[in-house]
This record gives sequence, C-alpha cells and structure tokens, in this order.
Amino acid sequence: MNYARFLTAVSAARKPSPIRMLTEIQQRSPPSMISLAAGAPNPNTFPFQSCSIQVKNGDMLTFDETMMKRALQYSSSSGIPELLTWMKNLQKNLHNPPTANYSAEKGQMDMCVTTGSQEGLCKVFEMLVNPGDNVLLDAPTYSGTLAALQPLGCNLINVPSDQHGMIPGGLKEVLSRWDPADVHKPHSTVPRVLYTIPNGGNPTGASMTTQRKREVYELARQYDLLIIEDDPYYFLQFDKPWAPTFLSMDVDGRIIRTDSFSKILSSGLRIGFVTGPKPLVDRVVLHIQASTMHTSTFTQLMVSQLLHGWGQEGFLNHIDGVIEFYRTQRDAMLSSADKWLKDVAEWHSPAAGMFLWIKVKGVADTQKLIMEKAMEKEVLLVPGGVFMINSSDPCSYVRAAFSLSTPQQIDEAFKRLSALIKESL
Repeated sequence: MNYARFLTAVSAARKPSPIRMLTEIQQRSPPSMISLAAGAPNPNTFPFQSCSIQVKNGDMLTFDETMMKRALQYSSSSGIPELLTWMKNLQKNLHNPPTANYSAEKGQMDMCVTTGSQEGLCKVFEMLVNPGDNVLLDAPTYSGTLAALQPLGCNLINVPSDQHGMIPGGLKEVLSRWDPADVHKPHSTVPRVLYTIPNGGNPTGASMTTQRKREVYELARQYDLLIIEDDPYYFLQFDKPWAPTFLSMDVDGRIIRTDSFSKILSSGLRIGFVTGPKPLVDRVVLHIQASTMHTSTFTQLMVSQLLHGWGQEGFLNHIDGVIEFYRTQRDAMLSSADKWLKDVAEWHSPAAGMFLWIKVKGVADTQKLIMEKAMEKEVLLVPGGVFMINSSDPCSYVRAAFSLSTPQQIDEAFKRLSALIKESL
C-alpha cells in the first residue's frame, strides 16, 4: 500500500515534536538518567498524594504516592505502554488481524490511545480528507461524524444501507461512476475513504453481515479505498458469536479501526483507541503530539490497573453483564413500541448498540413533531434529520435511545409519542 497517497498536505507536513520525543525517552530511561530537558512540572508541588478506587466487585485500585506522581504527570502521546500492550493483545485475540505480523511499511497493525474514539475519528479524518475529496459513508450516520467531516469541505456521498448495514450492490453502483484504472492517476476524483459503523449503527441500530463486509472489502481492494471501521458498539452485540470485523479480514492494511471504552467502562474517562497500519497510526500520534499531547495519564493508569486485574477473561465477563443489561433494555423498548406504536410507526430490532430507529407513518418530517410537540409533552427524542448529510431534507424517522431510561419511563414516553403522532395525522 502506498500510504503517502492518502495523506492530506497538513498531515504529511507534520513533524515529530522534539520535546515530546525527549519526554518519552526520559520515561524509558533508568533512574540514573539525569534529565534537564523536560519542561514538566515537579510532581512534589501537586496537592494530590494518593487514592483508592473501589470496583463494584470489591477489588481496589490503589494509587500510592509514587503511582500518583506518575498518574498526574505527562506521558507518551501514543498511550502508556502497559495499556497499549494489553489492548494490542486483546485486538489480536478478538480479531486475529492478518497485518499483526506484517512489516511496518506493509501496514503492520499498530495502536494508539485517544481521548475517546471521537478524538481518534477527527484526527483520522483530518489526516485523510482534503477539500473537494469524495468521501463515501452510509447515511443516515452518526451526527458527530458529519460534524467532523463537513467543515473539511469534502463531498459526502451516501451509500445505500438497510437494517443489515451498507449494501454492497449500492456501493458498487456508486463506485461505477469511476474507472478503477483511474485510481492512481494524478488529480483523480475516485474516492479514497469509506466510513461505516458496522455494529449497532448510530442512529439506525443496523449491523453489517459478514458476507456484506467481505463484499465491501473486495470493492475497497478494487478501488484502493481505505475503510474507517468506527465500531464503538462492537462490545454491545446481543448475539454470539460476534460478527467478524473488517480488521479481521484486512490482508492489505487498509482498515483504520476506532474502538471506545465509553459504552462499556465509562464515557467520562474518555478512553478510545485507533488501530490500523503503522504508517497511518504514526501520523495520528504526530497530531496528538501537537494538540492534546496525550490522553489523561490518570485515567489510562486507572483503566490499565482494572484490565490487568481482570485479565481478558474478566474483561469479557464484564462485557457479558453489560450486554445483558442493554439486551433487557432493548427488549423493554421493543415491547413498548409494539404496545403503543405499531399502528403509527415501523422499526427493526437492533442486534447491537443502544438505539431504535423509528419511521413514523404519515409524517414526512419529524422535526416539528419532536422538537416542539414532543418536548411540550416532556418527551425527548432525536429527529432523524440530524443524521442526514443534508439535515434540512425532510426525514420521517426519529431515534430513541434505550440506554438510560427505565422500562417504565420508556413505556410512558412511547404512550405520549403515540398520542402526538395520532394528533398529527
């Protein structure tokens, strides 16, 4: 893979920060090293001395004075080593990426820690997307993705999708506008980037089938596309075995994957990961050096202690408990939807995630229904238009989240929504 052809001029121009590099050298050095290089504050001046955090299973995460000094100090831009090592082993065990043993130049799998997967996504987009570029994505899609992409001045091209995610035939038809032979010609307009949420998509709850992923990957090979696999709901798949990922199929080193701990450990910790070909992950790290510098050392150490204490088996046991909670929530929402909405709306049961995507019958655009009438009746949902490439286009969908509300609250909300829809017809 010629990764240079995918980089924006800004990303290609990024250089390593000499001070960040010295900081990382110091952290790897023996105690005998005397450093007068780092501009780091002296941790002896920090007011925090130690802490203990109790885990729900009774375990304690302990930060003694030495650990606390490290937790409150600068750290490596790519992430603290013990957390990265743990996560790399997890990725290899879950996905068995073909690229794990490649050389760096050929797209060896690498990872970095990001401040939530949203930071990783933004940095990946800014690394790959130039003004005027054609970017492929399944619409409707996550509003945060649209917020990150649209200011870059690119042309967003909708690939048809349904409850099973992106439709390969639809992608093939979109790509048929271009000749694969033109891919590497100067000034070619052939898209270079395809973005998708493969599991429990936000907002639709759609999950791609294995066969569709294989077909999409083959089209990516044909047109030399990079696929951004944004998978924050991977660990919220309700049925096992979990679907194979694009990363597990990546023989070329053309997958950039973003993972998040927000849905399974804590959203406030802001821990995410970018996994992909080392030449591209290195570019993301250079951007981190120049922006956030690194994700909070404290939260990284906190999560690392938890994961090392659990081991992979303990982590996956925790995931099973999280899945069971959200499965129960989903089933409660489906039951209430069937009770109150079946005459006025339609939907499909999501196989992952935390959202129900509801099409309201007889209502061309839900904006006024949701943002005015529903709010007056004290029901908050999200009108579907905010997830569309052109948010002003009429949209008959609404997104309902089953993550926070109790089954009783969900039932009452759908009762109120049903009455409002019937009033509107």
